[in-house]
Amino acid sequence: MSELEATPPGASARSAADAPPPHAPTSRPGEGADEGLLSVLRDDGSLDPATDPCLSDALLLRAYREIKRLRLLDARMLLLQRQGRVGFYGACTGQEATPIATALAVEPADWIFPALRESVMMLVRGFPLRTYVAQVFGNSGDLLQGRQMPSHMSGRQVNQVSWSSCIGPQLPQAVGAAWAAKLRRDSTVVVGFMGDGATSEPDFHSAMNFAAVVKAPCVMICQNNHWAISVPTDRQTASRTIAIKGRAYGVPSVRVDGNDVVAVYRAVSEAVARARGGGGPSFIEALTYRVGAHSSSDDPSRYRSQEEVDRWTQRDPLLRLGRHLAGRGLLDDAAESSLEAELNAEIAAAVAEVEAMGPPARETLFDDVYAELPWHLRDQRAELLRSPKAPAHGGGR
Repeated sequence: MSELEATPPGASARSAADAPPPHAPTSRPGEGADEGLLSVLRDDGSLDPATDPCLSDALLLRAYREIKRLRLLDARMLLLQRQGRVGFYGACTGQEATPIATALAVEPADWIFPALRESVMMLVRGFPLRTYVAQVFGNSGDLLQGRQMPSHMSGRQVNQVSWSSCIGPQLPQAVGAAWAAKLRRDSTVVVGFMGDGATSEPDFHSAMNFAAVVKAPCVMICQNNHWAISVPTDRQTASRTIAIKGRAYGVPSVRVDGNDVVAVYRAVSEAVARARGGGGPSFIEALTYRVGAHSSSDDPSRYRSQEEVDRWTQRDPLLRLGRHLAGRGLLDDAAESSLEAELNAEIAAAVAEVEAMGPPARETLFDDVYAELPWHLRDQRAELLRSPKAPAHGGGR
């Protein structure tokens, strides 16, 4: 039986001796043992042979490279925000395993409807780093022409839709796209992401019910990082787990260690194959932790303890995968230093190139609204181009 088949309460995908991570949702009195997590990589980097999907060395090294690049990119973007060079940023630190593993598990034709911390999937799927960084700056290098808030990346060339800062609306959109794929009888699978807080929103329930009824070829993934901004999971839901919410709608659901890139890859691969084969939707609760702030506008020290952060830092997905690779003779200190230098140089070059770009051209104000620009907007556009440019911010330099 697949790990994604509906598992009865109390069943575990790993040994009962393996306790759930710190701050994990626990059973309430009278409800029996907590449902276990699908886990492959132990904290020391060793594998659980019972759940090992036997991934290739090349795939594991690729996953490590992508997680490392995201970790360094997030650090650089947060530094730029603190220096006033960009306006906003939402880092993924501590949660990188789930989006990276998912990006490696899907096909190029599949569509992604992300939440805040999955935009990086675009890079894994071939989106240019320079254009990705330009979206943070919102300048002329940005495909969105500076119209979208930073950290809301999207790109048609990699089939990824921008998320909304409103919590949850991407979920019924993802299910709708999956239903459209089913009606067209193509093999596309759609992946929709959310945080734990989104499972308390009406859009989640509408999406899950509709997906189950029409057997939409979609995979819904909740990154349960334990904090809906400043509200802990046990304050915003009475459910024993998040996964159980999917089962309530008749959707096969599983809980997976979201800091274990190998386990997430296995769970997502099974769910994607099931959807592509006509088996309908699946729901995955990836149990993880947001090590940093919710965004560059947040101060997490106001609502959680450093001791809690330190406990979860010991389960860092980058360190766990690194220990595993080192144990297999695929990574050592020299290779790690070389990789870090290479990725930092790549990021620095992209930032330098993008930061030198000017703002979007003012006439782009009229683009991308109509397939064919109406006459009155054509006249207004012509008038704008005849007018002198406004002084630049900061005194007309």
